This record gives sequence, C-alpha cells and structure tokens, in this order.
Amino acid sequence: YEQRGRPTGLMFHSDQGSQYASRAFCQRLWRYRIMQSMSRRGNCWDNSPMERLFRSYKSEWMPITGYQSAREAQRDISFYLMERYNWQRPHQYNNGLPPAKAEEDPILLSGIS
Repeated sequence: YEQRGRPTGLMFHSDQGSQYASRAFCQRLWRYRIMQSMSRRGNCWDNSPMERLFRSYKSEWMPITGYQSAREAQRDISFYLMERYNWQRPHQYNNGLPPAKAEEDPILLSGIS
C-alpha cells in the first residue's frame, strides 16, 4: 500500500465513527505509516467479513485472561488465522469447508455443479 507517498504494509480498517475520522487519529496513523480503510457511509456490510472473523477469533480462540506478551499474542493469532481459520475451521458459506480448501475446489469457485 501507499499512503500520501509513504509506503506502508499496515492497514487499519474501521467504521466511520467520529473517533476514527478525527484529524488527530488520522495524523497518528499517517505518522506510523498505517493506511486507513473505512466502511462506506450507510453500508454496514463493508466491514462484516472482518467483524465475523474477529468475532470467531474472540469467542473460539482468544484466552479469557489475554496474552502474557505481544510475542505470544502474535504467534497465537497468526496460527489461528493462517492454520485454524483458513485450513481447519468449517465455514457454513463454503458448505462446511474451510476457505483454503474451498478455493482448491474449482466447482465451488465457479458455482457450476
């Protein structure tokens, strides 16, 4: 990604709440080279896939007591996203297949049976 001529690999996605649209918040993201992404006004579905993923993570995986360190959190969250959520966890939308396995099936992707 690139934001105002500054390369970045980080993105912060949010709704259009006033706290996220404030000048101070936008400047802080810019300072740390974080690109901002917001849902479109009046379109609550923009953010729904991310909200669903984080709801699943928080209810199924995140320890109730939290993490002892940022390193532990990064390792555990990475495993959940890249292994459990993508390769193991069944998704109703994909007829019970995890996303990565559903993408391997050309019939599911094409919609032709």
